[in-house]
Amino acid sequence: MEKLPVNVDEKHSKSRLRLWLKILGVSQYIQSDLRQKFRVEFNSTLPRFDVLATLARYEEGMKMSELSTALRVSGGNVTGIIDRLIDDEFVERTVMPNDRRASCVSLTALGRKEFEVQAKAHEAWVNELLISLDDDSLHILSHQLDAIIHHVVKD
Repeated sequence: MEKLPVNVDEKHSKSRLRLWLKILGVSQYIQSDLRQKFRVEFNSTLPRFDVLATLARYEEGMKMSELSTALRVSGGNVTGIIDRLIDDEFVERTVMPNDRRASCVSLTALGRKEFEVQAKAHEAWVNELLISLDDDSLHILSHQLDAIIHHVVKD
């Protein structure tokens, strides 16, 4: 069988694949570690923290559909989490005055305090996990990941 000439992209194809697998592995390791820490420290989950973090950015609250879109998950996934956060008194749900079928969710004062505690812990955990990266490495890696995002997500 005759070997085809290798162009520049094909030369780096295996290296790019290995890099992707490393990125995926690191991401999975970090997520697993954070999930365990949320379970142990707060009897909570990473998805619950993601919901709290998203709602914390919108003091006036968000429609459930907006929250699902922001989190890139289905409405069904968010509804269960929201129901449990309401039970814990971290979130409140109100019916939209102009559309009785839609509801708005927002953090309660207790939810905002809980998020602040969890956010500080989350930041410390991530800092600990990435402590081996100095300022230059952080800047370079962040810039390179931005370049990948810019290439992949063409607005």
